[in-house]
Formats: sequence, structure tokens, C-alpha cells
Amino acid sequence: MLLELDTVAKCYGALRVIDDLTLGVAAGEVLGIIGPNGAGKTTMFNLISGNAAPGSGRVRFHGRDITGLDPAARCRAGIGRTYQIPNPFGGMTVFENVLVGATFGANHSERDGTPLALAVLERTGLAAMADRLAGSLPLLDRKRLELARALATEPSLLLLDEIAGGLAEHEIHHLIEIIREIRAEGIAIIWIEHVVHALMAVVDRIAVMNFGTLLLEGSPEAVLSDAKVRSVYLGAEAA
Repeated sequence: MLLELDTVAKCYGALRVIDDLTLGVAAGEVLGIIGPNGAGKTTMFNLISGNAAPGSGRVRFHGRDITGLDPAARCRAGIGRTYQIPNPFGGMTVFENVLVGATFGANHSERDGTPLALAVLERTGLAAMADRLAGSLPLLDRKRLELARALATEPSLLLLDEIAGGLAEHEIHHLIEIIREIRAEGIAIIWIEHVVHALMAVVDRIAVMNFGTLLLEGSPEAVLSDAKVRSVYLGAEAA
């Protein structure tokens, strides 16, 4: 496994947000994560990226125990992440935002990071906006910039947190094509998403979380047809 969560748990006071969660993703695999609000999905990402420390359990990446590493070290090790609410450096250009990922995330010099940043802008459809201030972008382009900045860190594992949320249907289709291209490059992806049909278009496997635990995992078709999943999360959408 590329990434392994081994019985990780996380509490905030008396609230147990993640409850002995064991989950893994293989190199090149795309894993979708679904579950109701409050299920612990984003907290799980925080435990993977180092933004939060587990109270117990271990996080392993490329077979190495990274439980004690901070977010910057995990990023340099190959874990890239987007956030549910895009938060670019608004006073910097689109290009400068992506260059930050290449220099501080992938540890390139500014000179070596420049061609990488330009290539990532091409891949994500942002090349024509390279000189625009990031704070002026509409939602789709802020989402693409969030993705581009993560890709510039040269990850072997990419964490996507509800990147399709708030987008129109045609924008979601465009985003799906970008993610398919990333997958074709062999980058493993864990994708938290409420837009289930977007996941269905890309993922190899779906895991369902509820109350900080793993409810079910398996092929997208098997998971989404499961009666327990339908009652806990999908409801009428599963039909």
C-alpha cells in the first residue's frame, strides 16, 4: 500500500471524531470517500496531511511511519492536498501561487520550479490566466488553482476535498477530465466528494464513513447499491 491508516483515532475533548479507522490506498489507485456531514472525512485528511495528530494509531506512507511528521515534511514526501474552500494568496498572481507549490512543496529553486509551474498551469487550463491576481478568479478557476498548486508539489498521493462542490454541471465535467488526466499519470488520489456521480466517473473504489468509522468499502457499484449506505447517506440519490 502507498498509504496506510492503521487504527487511527482522533478526539476533540470528549468527542471522538475518528474511531480506530483502518484504511489504505495503493499506488495509482483512485479512492472515493463519501459520508454524511460530520462523518470525520476532513479530519481523516488532516491526519493524513499532518494538520492534525492522531491520539492513537499510525500513518504510513511508502512503508514509512510518518505519524510524527509535520505537514511541510509530508508535502515534501509526496502528499499533496486541496482544501474544501479554496484559499489562494489573493494578492499574488496565479503563476506565483503555483510557483509557491513548486518551490516550497517540491523543494525546487525558483529557476527550476518555473517550468514545472508553467506545465501545471497548462494541465489545469489556467495558462491564459497566469498573470491574473488569484483573488479575482471565479469559483471554478479558484478550484483549478487549488488543484494546480497541489500538483506543483509533485505528489504521489493527491487529497481532494470536495473539489466539485459548488460547481455547475458543465464545470464538474471539465474537472472530471482534469482528474482523469492526473490519474493517467499514475498519481494516487483520495477524493472526498458529495457529488457522487463525479466520483463514479473516476474512482476505482469507494469507502463510506459514518461517525468516524468505516461503514463499507468496495467497488462503486457494490457500495452505492448497499441498503445500509442508501439509508445512512445517499437516500433518494442512490435510486
